[in-house]
Amino acid sequence: MVSADLHKGKPFAALVEKKSKTGGRNNNGRITTRHIGGGHKQSYRIIDFRRNKDGIPGIVERIEYDPNRTAHIALIKYADGERRYIIAPKGLAAGAKIMSGDVVDIKTGNTMPLRNIPLGSTVHCIELKPSKGAQIARSAGASAQLVARDGGYVTLRLRSGEVRKVLAECRATLGEVSNSEHSLRQLGKAGAKRWRGVRPTVRGVVMNPVDHPHGGGEGRTSGGRHPVTPWGVPTKGHKTRKNKRTNKLIVRRRSAK
Repeated sequence: MVSADLHKGKPFAALVEKKSKTGGRNNNGRITTRHIGGGHKQSYRIIDFRRNKDGIPGIVERIEYDPNRTAHIALIKYADGERRYIIAPKGLAAGAKIMSGDVVDIKTGNTMPLRNIPLGSTVHCIELKPSKGAQIARSAGASAQLVARDGGYVTLRLRSGEVRKVLAECRATLGEVSNSEHSLRQLGKAGAKRWRGVRPTVRGVVMNPVDHPHGGGEGRTSGGRHPVTPWGVPTKGHKTRKNKRTNKLIVRRRSAK
């Protein structure tokens, strides 16, 4: 949902890169991801997910639309003259001051290690590994709540209902991500999906047997088997998670909420 407060001009040129389209194809020209193709031309905005400019105050110059993500972004001008884009938290406006560091004020937009953030705080742009950059809670309206601290870990409750541990040295930004009304948007027509580079999704039951396990049959059929993907993997209730080494960090799965 584009707000009247968003910057109307072009993005900051030094923080923009070319973005090439793949059409869902790999270097052999074969489709590796379906339903991708076309869409409006876009430029990539370089976002500072590390927030490692410690001790240098920054001022929000403007809030901008970013075609590459659902959240809005903020252009920050730091005291040393450098400019960076960050994910804009909810409530952050032009003229606001932000800071990153080991110990900074507890206010929206400031970034610090999780070990120094008070319990009960709402955070976003959370690292999974120290200094790697934010990986959790980056999309519009996303956030997590810091619920416990134990040894070298803190426990977070995510919007999905999952409760998991994260190293206390990892950084997070206070507040929740902007543009929370994004989920209420109605695209209105099929063409709006095409503008976004999304191609149609065809049901397996209307395909031929060579194209899908549900394909074929005379007239409308139920498929004669439990629903599966085009590659035969069950679609209902079948677990697909493979990253077993981090299972010990998940206190409660999102399916258990």
